[in-house]
Amino acid sequence: MAYILLIIGFALLIKGADFFVEGSSNIAALLKIPPIIIGLTIVSFGTSSPEAAVSITAAMNGNAGVTLGNVIGSNIFNITFVIGVTAFLNPLKVENATIRKEIPFTLLASVALLILISDISLQFVGANSVTRGDGFILLLFFAIFMYYIFELALNSRDKELVVEEPGKKKGSWGKNILFTIGGLAGIIWGGDLVVDNATTIAYSLGMSETLVGLTIVAVGTSLPELITSVTAAYKKLSEIALGNIVGSNIFNILFVLGSSSAISPLPVDGKLFTDTILMIGLTIVLFIFSRSNYRIGKIEGLIMALAYVVYMIFIIMRN
Repeated sequence: MAYILLIIGFALLIKGADFFVEGSSNIAALLKIPPIIIGLTIVSFGTSSPEAAVSITAAMNGNAGVTLGNVIGSNIFNITFVIGVTAFLNPLKVENATIRKEIPFTLLASVALLILISDISLQFVGANSVTRGDGFILLLFFAIFMYYIFELALNSRDKELVVEEPGKKKGSWGKNILFTIGGLAGIIWGGDLVVDNATTIAYSLGMSETLVGLTIVAVGTSLPELITSVTAAYKKLSEIALGNIVGSNIFNILFVLGSSSAISPLPVDGKLFTDTILMIGLTIVLFIFSRSNYRIGKIEGLIMALAYVVYMIFIIMRN
C-alpha cells in the first residue's frame, strides 16, 4: 500500500505543479506582468515546488535525512541525468549569462552549503547541523539571487516584444484561480504522501532516510524538470533547458533548504559530505563543458548521464 500511495503522491506533485504553473502564469499574464518575469519566477518556482513541498514537510515531521537528501540528490540528478539526457537528444546551447553568472552562483550556493554543514570542522562543536541561523543565511542569498533575476528581467524588458496572440486563450479569472489553488493543494498533499510513504518504505527495507531522499524522493521530485527539458529538446528549444535547470538548483539550495532549516534545524548525516562535495565537483564539470563552444554536445551529455548511473551504484553500495 505504501508503494501505491508513494506513486499517487508523485502524481499529485507533478500534476499539481503543472496546474499551479498554468493557473498562476495565466493570472500574471492577465495582470500584464512581463513574460520574462513570469518565466523566471512563477514557472521556476512551479517546477521546483515538489522539492519544496517534500523538504519542508519532511523538516516539519523531523525527517532531516529526507530533506537534505532530497535537495542534494535532486541537484545531482538535474546536473547529470536531466542535462545529460537533454543534451544527448539535442545539443544544448549555453547562454553567455548562464556561464558568467548563473553557474558560478550555483557553485557559490553549493560551497556555502558545504561550509554551513561543517560545524564540527569549523566551529568545533559536537554535531553537524543546518541551524535556523544557517537557514536565514541561505534565504538571504536567495533574496540576492531574486534581485539579480528581477534586474535581468527589467534590463531585458525593452528587448521583449509583448504581442497579444489572438489565438492564445488565458481563460477566465475563476478558472485560473481554481487551477492555482488546486495545483497548490495537490503539491502540498502530494508532498505529505511522498514523505510519509517513502519513510515507511525506507524502514521496511532497512534503508536510511538519507538514502531514500537521495534516490527515490530526489528522482521523483525532479520529474517536472526532466519532462520539461526532454520536451524542450524534442521541440528544438533546448537552449532554454540549461538555464532552467541551473535556476532550479539554486532555488533548491537557497530557498528549499533555507526555508526547511528555518522551520526546524536539520541534523546532518555524515555521508552527505561526500554527496555535497560531488555536487560541487559536478557543477565545476558542468561549467567546463558549458565553456566549450558555448554548447553541451551529445558526448558530454552521455558522460553526464553515465555519471549519474555510477553515482547511484556508489550510494546504494555505500548504504
